[in-house]
Amino acid sequence: MKIEGALLFVIAASMLPSFFIAVFNKENACAAAFIAVITVSIFISLLSRLFFGRSHYKLKSRDGFLIVSLGWFMASVVGALPFCVSGSFDSFIDSFFEACSGFSTTGASVLTDIESMPRSILFWRSFTHWLGGMGILVFITALLPAFGINGQIVANAETTGPTKDKITAKFSDGAKGLYKIYIVMTVAETILLKFGGLSWFDALVHTFGTVGTGGLSSYNSSIGHFNSLYVEIIVAIFMFMAAVNFNLYYIAIKNGRLSDVYKDEEFRFYTAVVIIAGIVISFYNCVFDKFANIGETVVNAFFQVISIITTTGFGTDDYDSWPIFSRFIILALFFVGGCSSSTGGGIKCVRILVGLKLIRRGVSLKIHPNRIAPVTLNGKEVSSETAIRISNFIFTYMMLMFGGMLLISLNGFDFMTNLSAAASCLGNIGPGFNLVGPTMNYALFSGFSKLVCSFLMIAGRLELYTVLVLFSKYYRNPDRAR
Repeated sequence: MKIEGALLFVIAASMLPSFFIAVFNKENACAAAFIAVITVSIFISLLSRLFFGRSHYKLKSRDGFLIVSLGWFMASVVGALPFCVSGSFDSFIDSFFEACSGFSTTGASVLTDIESMPRSILFWRSFTHWLGGMGILVFITALLPAFGINGQIVANAETTGPTKDKITAKFSDGAKGLYKIYIVMTVAETILLKFGGLSWFDALVHTFGTVGTGGLSSYNSSIGHFNSLYVEIIVAIFMFMAAVNFNLYYIAIKNGRLSDVYKDEEFRFYTAVVIIAGIVISFYNCVFDKFANIGETVVNAFFQVISIITTTGFGTDDYDSWPIFSRFIILALFFVGGCSSSTGGGIKCVRILVGLKLIRRGVSLKIHPNRIAPVTLNGKEVSSETAIRISNFIFTYMMLMFGGMLLISLNGFDFMTNLSAAASCLGNIGPGFNLVGPTMNYALFSGFSKLVCSFLMIAGRLELYTVLVLFSKYYRNPDRAR
């Protein structure tokens, strides 16, 4: 309860900028909603601190799963209240969907006219990206050590990637270092976008969506609204950077060798996929358009490739109107994602890379059964346990996606809409194809389907097992779980 109380306090404090924006813009209903949620949240937080502040219970691994899952659910509920109380959204389910989308950095939306929304609401929904990008609870346990919480237990349940590498002996020190990098990236992009002619409001909103790889914009046409090559390049660069393993940045800065980033196999694979997919789509789209507007075609192709693989979801062009071949490549990128320990979602490049190496190893052993062919990553052998975990994750990921697709299909929509919606929500991407394409939204979905998508978004952000383990009989039996 100490962590959940601290979470309420942090979320309440995070709403203050939105409250001030509401006051400044005379959005009275929004200001009243924000101050009400802030007041109640802080009151409950103080009560939890008062009644549970002296607990000396030592957290176990199984506790971390419940704390993180409950924390993200609670964050989405509390984060949805300003949307609902202010009357900006039609129902609490819509508000909850939007908050889940924000905190999970998915970027899916039910809004049909974004530009008509109050600016304070738009700021809050984008700021949830920034909060969720690096992990809400890791932020709390790292920066509020006075709560006396073992942050590593929580981090293991919330941090993305097949392994949870410690870059410092003390967890809070490493987490603070990563957040410093995150903040520097945020400030740098905001300033660069301001130089590009954006207002401070637009610069902040789109920076939150970029470094958090969320993709919620304050305009109906997303990044395409600015019609600026400079803005598109800046956003594309920071999207790419945000989906790189932040541990690599930390180590490279600490050692004074930025070249260390490129030595990482996952980073090279991630870069190669972006370059190859961008070149292939650019060439095919140019041929399809008979080489008209080559420069614009190439920029749009690379921007959308980076936006999808990083699971950001910003748009400069309607990729759903591209040729079938190009759309198929974009769909394939739905299942790749960013690097481990980044703000990107999806399966993660490291898992795809190890999976491909396992396939190559399987083919090799079929030809030479007695050959010793270990799978390596960055010069180190991947243990059989790690390989099994990665294989299990990919299988579970696909099964959960198809399960979500089956439930969403109750809407009666077409196959590609259902498939891309499930894949997009689970991969924390945002837009999909057809009725949920880059120029559409999730407003047509039933309340039940929106709740299914919300579950997929949170489960995808927490790497599946953090949520799914709560439904296991091994979790419910304390003698079988630690």
